Amino acid sequence: MEILKLKPKDKFQIAADGSAASGKTTGAKLIAKKYKLKFLSSGMLYRYAAFLILKYRPVNKISFLKKKFNKLNIKKLKKIRLKSNKITDFTSEIAKENKIRTILKLYQKKFSKKYKRICIEGRDIGTVILPKADIKFFFICDLKTASKRRFKELKKKEKKIKLNDVKKSIKLRNFRDKKRKNSPLLKSDDAIIVNTGKLNNISRMLKIMIK
Repeated sequence: MEILKLKPKDKFQIAADGSAASGKTTGAKLIAKKYKLKFLSSGMLYRYAAFLILKYRPVNKISFLKKKFNKLNIKKLKKIRLKSNKITDFTSEIAKENKIRTILKLYQKKFSKKYKRICIEGRDIGTVILPKADIKFFFICDLKTASKRRFKELKKKEKKIKLNDVKKSIKLRNFRDKKRKNSPLLKSDDAIIVNTGKLNNISRMLKIMIK
């Protein structure tokens, strides 16, 4: 990618989509930091929604989530452990629900209007949230590498986690994301494909790509 020379007042949007554990979050964060863009992970929003439902078991989850996301401080998410296998599996379930997607879509749209220079990562950013983004990335990774990557991450806090369970979880997540009726995981026609399957260090790859 060419070095982008952005003026302070320039409006600039980057969309980063991809399958589970494909490295899109790491990549998007690096790009956002490089170009001083406001960063938002839609995946964390969905994980937070899953976390809230699992924790509070609300009678009316739609009304409950609307209230929670209307007053959400995004910085709060950094303090909550949202990457357990349990939350991951439940996240893919609630992501199929159109009413929940509408709530989170609204939050992301507000974010894109609030800040001029942004980078949002997820699964439907380039096709639904930021269809007119200046640059779109689509991260892909083979199941074996993605599973090892996620397993290494989860193992730090879940000592009893098994690689095979992580592999099954990722496979199921990707299947659900691609097959759901509402905003499925799709590559936008104008997106740049980033294959991280053969890369041991995503950070190194992105630094080379955006230097």
